[in-house]
Amino acid sequence: MSHDAEITTVSPTVPATRSAAAERMRKHRERRRNGMRPLWIELRVTEIEALVRIGLLKAETRNDQNAIREALYEYLDQTFGTLGVVGKLTSRERAMEDL
Repeated sequence: MSHDAEITTVSPTVPATRSAAAERMRKHRERRRNGMRPLWIELRVTEIEALVRIGLLKAETRNDQNAIREALYEYLDQTFGTLGVVGKLTSRERAMEDL
């Protein structure tokens, strides 16, 4: 009794697609390698208003989460500086990574 083997080849020109979950995990691991740690915080309205008052956040963007995040990153950068961290990302680079 003989069986004909069917040979299937995969074209090397077709790129493999990643699932959304796999892509999130890849980004998570990359951020950890770069020294980033996720932290979810709640801000008071008065803290957001302080970012507006010191000029890090435009008044018309006070309800925009991405603008608030970027302003807060800028505040932390100004407050702590780079602290000698090699490869430190700017606030704009960090904000863009999350998109």
